Amino acid sequence: MKLPPLVQAFVLHFGEMGSRWGINRTVGQIYALLYVSPDPLNAEQIVEALGVSRSNVSMGLKELQAWNLAIPKHIPDDRRDHFTTPDDVWQILRTLAEERKKREVDPTLSVLRELLMQTPGNAEERHAQQRMAEMHGLIEQLTTWYDDVKRLETERLASLLALGARVTRLLEAKDKVVGLVRGRTPASARES
Repeated sequence: MKLPPLVQAFVLHFGEMGSRWGINRTVGQIYALLYVSPDPLNAEQIVEALGVSRSNVSMGLKELQAWNLAIPKHIPDDRRDHFTTPDDVWQILRTLAEERKKREVDPTLSVLRELLMQTPGNAEERHAQQRMAEMHGLIEQLTTWYDDVKRLETERLASLLALGARVTRLLEAKDKVVGLVRGRTPASARES
């Protein structure tokens, strides 16, 4: 690699992490290089920086474009395609979450729905369906939560994440208020 040590460490790490995330090591490295590059890069610049084949870079760029993580940029007076990543890290997070949902969560929900529609043939299948129903319910609940959260403005989402475990205090306060309201309602009804 022909990169400064700091950049090389980041690029190598993303390559290692990419293989753990289910993407090719080179795809992770290309993404990391584009992410930290101050200017859009063309395929030849990526080949030179990473020391990988041109075909590997082309396939990696296509995959990153399919994930909406590599954006083509036109450079005046240059016919070559140049690429960069989205600037906003929150947008990158949203894109990754949406793409993973489409590729992993949605197909799993579809299979679970199909399996839950079938009539179990014996006790073992009834037990399996019961377990699948629990999993389906949890994934549906998480999907509904995700759909709500993805509509939040970035500032709101950042505030929500900053709350961390302190959100439990809010839930405890809500429970107290609900308890007080419920406690008063029967008494109010008796007084009438």
